[in-house]
Amino acid sequence: MSILDQMEAIGLEEAKAVRLMNRVDRKYLASADVMEELLGRVTDGYRVQEIAAGNWIAPYRTLYFDTDDLAMYTMHHNGKRNRQKLRVRTYRSSDTTFFEIKNKDNKGRTSKVRIPMDVTMFDYVEEVAEVREFVEAHTPYNFRFSILHSLHACLENRFERVTLVDKGKKERVTIDRGIRFHNRATGVDADISGILVVEVKREAGAPMSEMERTLHEMHIQPQRMSKYCIGTALTDPTAKRNRFKPSLLYIDNLLTY
Repeated sequence: MSILDQMEAIGLEEAKAVRLMNRVDRKYLASADVMEELLGRVTDGYRVQEIAAGNWIAPYRTLYFDTDDLAMYTMHHNGKRNRQKLRVRTYRSSDTTFFEIKNKDNKGRTSKVRIPMDVTMFDYVEEVAEVREFVEAHTPYNFRFSILHSLHACLENRFERVTLVDKGKKERVTIDRGIRFHNRATGVDADISGILVVEVKREAGAPMSEMERTLHEMHIQPQRMSKYCIGTALTDPTAKRNRFKPSLLYIDNLLTY
């Protein structure tokens, strides 16, 4: 029996109601081998989000968009505080697909706006009029291909996610595993399925949580990690990567340890 089967469940709707309006997000990278031990240590303090009866694991598929010269990737690499990421993501747990724009401001706060779209148009986003209008209304980019700031599909990734909610409903934790990338521009694939990305989302100013204490006790330290940036650095030899070398080395060490 999986450790997830031994945890108390929380339904999708109840989990969605846990809204952290002023939150702090921290990511941790660890070997996939520690997942059972990590969950076993926090079983009493957290509930696991149930996708369907007896199913705790949600598959995700994401496709990122950027310009020919990787404008958004390069802004992140260069440490620009005001930046965006554009993606279409399918949430198979709820059979929904959204085109999403993630914004980070100069204070480091992240916000997201999105519109629903038909999953059958996942590979044909540029043909969806509502998405084209949405992008032009919220970003300096477009899908018109022949002018500055035009977009194309660049990086696809797939992974599985387990979501935990603490029993006080003050914190959400996501654990991503099985992460794989395919670069549509270069045709290169990358597989980092041997690592976990654990993201802790809790109220700003709250004391260290049980999950964070447990990660610390297991010698798992916070690490910066953008799936889009790491995936691009691993699959596009033309992309700048100096700023991401520490993360790439850390991931490589986890995969080869």
